[in-house]
Amino acid sequence: MSIAEFLAPSNWLRPDGGPRYVQLRQRLSDGVDQGVLKAGNSLPPEREIASITELSRVTVRKAIHELAEEGIIVQKQGSGSFVASDTPQIEQSLSRLTSFSEDMSRRGMASASIWLERGVFMPSPDEVLALALSPDASVSRIARLRTADNKPMAIERASLSTDILPNPVLVKTSLYEVLAEMGLRPVRALQKISAINLEAENATLLEVEPGMAGLRIERTSYLSDGRIVEFTQSIYRGDAYNFVAELRLAKE
Repeated sequence: MSIAEFLAPSNWLRPDGGPRYVQLRQRLSDGVDQGVLKAGNSLPPEREIASITELSRVTVRKAIHELAEEGIIVQKQGSGSFVASDTPQIEQSLSRLTSFSEDMSRRGMASASIWLERGVFMPSPDEVLALALSPDASVSRIARLRTADNKPMAIERASLSTDILPNPVLVKTSLYEVLAEMGLRPVRALQKISAINLEAENATLLEVEPGMAGLRIERTSYLSDGRIVEFTQSIYRGDAYNFVAELRLAKE
């Protein structure tokens, strides 16, 4: 059932049903419970809801405001109203070079992985360039869906020279733990963050609707001597992550 059909007033609005904003609030709440309004998705604009329900915008605004106070709806300045998500909200510092496992452990959350790919391959042109490989080199790839408290959070695809990681099967949980045991843990990294809309394949893995907002992060990490350790391409849920950077005034 479409949202317009669900909100059609003939289906729920009753003359003896009490204040109209209360009836609309209940109808919207029922829509969340029944999955018509899905967690993380945006509500139609107030103007559109008013047109569908044949109610005033004041009535619509009051119903949505009460749902926001109950935590069912989240209102974002300049973006509209969204169905609250039960996905954990992660605030990630851009000034710390840590693994996903370490990040979740520090927050008291249980992390896990679902393997998508793990093995030694011929490198792609992007991997040759990013890892500064010779044309006849091999590359270790590990790709996995990362979860926190059983919620899918990110898709990580890491590529490493086989000189750094000759056997990718050694990675059971944390890649950085394995690298640390070999004395090859990176000490710095360059990251590029881009806003994206999730394609169908990635959206399915992350259990969200195709086209939902996400973040693509490309990271190249280095040893203290400048040698490249890894090239990682990650896709994060846009409703789960907030990346934070501390900025300081530059000295003139």
